[in-house]
Amino acid sequence: MFEDKGLVIQEVVEARKQKIVEEDAWAILGGAKELIVRRGKKFQVFDPAADDKEAILKVCLGRTGNLRAPTLKMGDRVVVGFNDDMYAQFVD
Repeated sequence: MFEDKGLVIQEVVEARKQKIVEEDAWAILGGAKELIVRRGKKFQVFDPAADDKEAILKVCLGRTGNLRAPTLKMGDRVVVGFNDDMYAQFVD
């Protein structure tokens, strides 16, 4: 999928071994200009500069407080969770 779009994965973090909790997660999420988060079968789009930090963290952190996986950072866009339609539209 990624190779088909000409994307090269630069870093892989094993979520079960390396926890990315609230402030570290916000360092990734808060720096994005566009944040797309899977919610069930749909997805939401956030602007971390304008939208509420706590609301964003609530949908991006799992029950354990860890950043949900998969999380992709592509330039100034971050995609959290997986949905085929979401990836087709936002992963480029």
